[in-house]
Amino acid sequence: KNTDLMNVFSLSGKVVVITGGSKGIGKSISKNFAAQGAQVHILDLDQMSLERTVQEIRKSGGKANSDVINVASRQEVYSVMDAIYEQYNCLNILVNNAGIAHIGNLEETSEEDFDKVFAVNVKGVFHCSSAAVAKMRHNNGGVILNVASIAANLGISDRFAYSASKGAILAMTYSIAKDFLKDHIRCNAISPARVHTPFVDGYLRQNYPGKEKEMFAQLSATQPIGRMGKPDEVAHLALYLCSDEAAFITGANYLIDGGFTKLNS
Repeated sequence: KNTDLMNVFSLSGKVVVITGGSKGIGKSISKNFAAQGAQVHILDLDQMSLERTVQEIRKSGGKANSDVINVASRQEVYSVMDAIYEQYNCLNILVNNAGIAHIGNLEETSEEDFDKVFAVNVKGVFHCSSAAVAKMRHNNGGVILNVASIAANLGISDRFAYSASKGAILAMTYSIAKDFLKDHIRCNAISPARVHTPFVDGYLRQNYPGKEKEMFAQLSATQPIGRMGKPDEVAHLALYLCSDEAAFITGANYLIDGGFTKLNS
């Protein structure tokens, strides 16, 4: 039968957990998934941003709840995931988006810096995914989407710890996809290049006061397409990969990078 295009990428009736879902790319994912009918549950450390995002989603008719949690804490992750599962009796989709950045090469990265990045970026994905997989197996399947980075695929100056963490996320993606095929759990990753978020604006203000416009243009030009990505563009790819339309896709990493990885020569 002809697919009713109105229902393509529908997440109606799906329970979705999104980590780091109150700002930037995560916020766009939260809003887009809610607009497609999902019951969105956002986990984040920033309570004010959480409340704002949940309000915006509800105001536009979407369903959203939230919890303030640190994904680096296994105990916090498990207790929140148990509570969500208890409330809805299912968990269909997990988007591992929470992450922190670090600037510095090998020599400039302290052990504390390294541990902090890995606690959030790597252990966060480990904790949330292991809690989710246990529940998805009861539900005859589900989808896990990990937000990696082009830094997982190629060398970017002064991003030692960050690149290492994103490389680990990619390897975990393939491993989860392989191990849980029989449980009908799909696992994929997306790898954005520079995306214009409030984080970028804050970074420029802090590091290049008075030269923000100039530096923004410079950073934009590093993408062959000539600009940074938009959070919604990443969210639309995430939506596709988490929808039933992508049922044949698992163990894949999708570049969303304006040509950065393949066309920068």
